[in-house]
Amino acid sequence: MSAPSLTRSSKAKGSQREPILSRSAAMLIMGVFTLYFLIPIWWLLVSSTKTQGQFTTTPALIFTPDAIPNFIDNISGLFAYNDGVFLKWILNSVLYAGAGALLGTVIASMCGYALAKYGFRGREAVFNLVLSGVLVPATALALPLFLIFSQVGLTNTFWAVFLPSIVSPFGVYLARIYAASSVPDELLEAARLDGSNEVRTFFTVATRLMAPALVTIFLFQFVAIWNNFFLPLIMLRDPSLFPVTLGLYSWNSAIGQNPELRSFVIIGAFVSIIPLIIAFLSLQRFWSGGLAAGSIK
Repeated sequence: MSAPSLTRSSKAKGSQREPILSRSAAMLIMGVFTLYFLIPIWWLLVSSTKTQGQFTTTPALIFTPDAIPNFIDNISGLFAYNDGVFLKWILNSVLYAGAGALLGTVIASMCGYALAKYGFRGREAVFNLVLSGVLVPATALALPLFLIFSQVGLTNTFWAVFLPSIVSPFGVYLARIYAASSVPDELLEAARLDGSNEVRTFFTVATRLMAPALVTIFLFQFVAIWNNFFLPLIMLRDPSLFPVTLGLYSWNSAIGQNPELRSFVIIGAFVSIIPLIIAFLSLQRFWSGGLAAGSIK
């Protein structure tokens, strides 16, 4: 074999080894991060199947032989404690997150669509203002919101948590970017020529093309509202209005006076993540499709 052939052969073998090493390194990193995120969930699941005395006397990540009966007893005790207040907290969170994310998605999509498809004076200034809202942390807005709502007498009410939850600057940004790339101007003009007004065009034409982005906005908004803690903490005093995050915090703060609440906090934390898992699994195909479509536009 000639020298040039040997050189080309060695280069080919080296190029083959390099992708294998790169893929292996990437898989290793993803595996480490997957374990990092899944181990706390696994710990919650295992701990939910233990009695109060087994928390410190059994391995943290291994089920006990009586795991299933213990899990059933813990679930029953959780929903029966204090006249079923935990179920009330779950329903509050579903209402806050579900209705807030749905209405917030509609508002964000309409704003993003308008910024993408309508030309008007100050459009870029409005969009830059929206982007500045993305950079402001929610905790920095909690105290000003409390002062505003206290002036109008809406603190310690459902609206004190719900109304701020429907505002999503990131949703407006994502909707504008996706509408600009996925909704053709020619299609909108054809709809107008057919006699469709702007509202009907948006809801019958644009939203179908923007569906993957809308699902993504809904998921982000749903998770953000479900995990929101600081805003309900300063707005609410009535336990019947608490979301599940604040309810579990109140139980955890009372463990010193009532050690029985420790098991309820753990099993409650596990139950509280189930709606998030269901939402992601049920909408995953739309979300994945939206990410793939956005990557090639």
